[in-house]
Amino acid sequence: MSSSRYIRIFDTTLRDGEQAPGATLNRAEKLELAQQLARLRVDILEAGFPIASPDDFAAVQDIATAVKGPRIAGLARAREEDIRVCWDAVKAAEAPRIHTFISTSPVHMKYQIRKTPDEVMAATRSMVTLAAGLAAQHSEADVEFSAMDASRSDPEFLAQVLDLAVQCGATTINVPDTVGYALPLEFGDFIRELYRLAPSLRDVHVSVHCHDDLGLATANSLAAVRAGATQVECAVNGIGERAGNASLEEVVMALRTRGAYFECETGVETTEIARTSRLVSTLTGYQIQPNKAIVGRNAFAHESGIHQAGVLSEASTFEIMTPADVGVTDSDIVLGKHSGRHALRAKLAELGYALSDTELDDAFKRFKDVADKKKRVTVLDLEALVNEEMREREDHFTLRSFVNQSGSAIIPTTQVEVLVGGEVKKGRSFSNGSVESVFAAIDDAVGISGSLADYQVRAISSGKDSLAEVRVAVEVNGRPFNGQAVSLDVMEASAKAYVRAVNNAAAAGEV
Repeated sequence: MSSSRYIRIFDTTLRDGEQAPGATLNRAEKLELAQQLARLRVDILEAGFPIASPDDFAAVQDIATAVKGPRIAGLARAREEDIRVCWDAVKAAEAPRIHTFISTSPVHMKYQIRKTPDEVMAATRSMVTLAAGLAAQHSEADVEFSAMDASRSDPEFLAQVLDLAVQCGATTINVPDTVGYALPLEFGDFIRELYRLAPSLRDVHVSVHCHDDLGLATANSLAAVRAGATQVECAVNGIGERAGNASLEEVVMALRTRGAYFECETGVETTEIARTSRLVSTLTGYQIQPNKAIVGRNAFAHESGIHQAGVLSEASTFEIMTPADVGVTDSDIVLGKHSGRHALRAKLAELGYALSDTELDDAFKRFKDVADKKKRVTVLDLEALVNEEMREREDHFTLRSFVNQSGSAIIPTTQVEVLVGGEVKKGRSFSNGSVESVFAAIDDAVGISGSLADYQVRAISSGKDSLAEVRVAVEVNGRPFNGQAVSLDVMEASAKAYVRAVNNAAAAGEV
């Protein structure tokens, strides 16, 4: 395909995506996901908001140091302390970016940041200049400027702010639809008007960051591309604040599938989309709805006899892309109970996992346990097992054992042992149901009172011997925290998922 424009994909899964309620990631998980986003070949990876907390700073710094390929960005308000902290976090990257922002809509200026238009202009001038000065210390560093709530801003005032940011050294200008208010035709016209009012925008990259409050984030992003934008900010699975962000997989595959219409392309390795989607779902505890475009379970499923007949005859009759385009493949048998460590290491390397000897030993033990009980070990099984093993090493609380007794004629009873800082804590419970009993016993062991907000179970693969995946949402002190775990035993997966949610609460200082 001959394309006249290259569209940069700016991934904000680790920053805006993590702001989704309950989607807490620890440093190891953020680094793991960042490495996968690098395999996905996103152009810019927004690693976090460094000034938000010491842990956020450390995670951004880890990613900037370790992840090669994408440009690594950190977010900073248009404040000197934010910008300097952001620079310290990202400056070790091959190509660092300071992404600074300030609000420009009347409602935000009056009620959110309490600044006059003149004060916004002054802050833009001084803070973008500061960021550009810091970036000048690194030959590959650059500065992005965002006008928060741009879509509800006065176009003429917004154009003045954006033009000033360009003059002060910003080489990417972001126009966010922060509250998901825009409509596609309107937003496209809005971008064109900004190009008219601020001709300097033609000398830099114009980006958009759309939210999905009206279900239009992807449509608005694509309308902006048609209007001349050269960067799209999005998140895997559309995860993010409130209704979420523009979905990376939707934006990328729309541009790929309709490349002739858009006359542009991205550099994303689309065959990594499905795996990246699964990893984000696993780490955040956010399940993907079956009918989700591109990555949902039903995205390539055909129920209608007419559709089935057409696809069997010629796939393009009802499929505008193939499953292989996004990395969806059959979960064939990949290894068996007689396979050794070398075979496991080779298969995991093929899937993108680079494990140390100790990590491989742990993964191999889990693999053997499953292989002895399952007829088939699939790619999905392996991914689930390795993710489970890698995450467990970072947990503050670890489920050591549990005993659950239940039946139609007895009150469910559970005893658990949880390892807390090297010390074994015991808990027990008598409750109305098996799952409730397990969760109550964990509460008793760790000394909290979590409230279960959601509980979901699904099979990782087909067959009665499938690994069970359990996802829970637990409220601790009024805040939601997600947990996810897999096991051949549903109750064990439930207990581990609950403990993981408690771990996320502990990381947020609620336990």
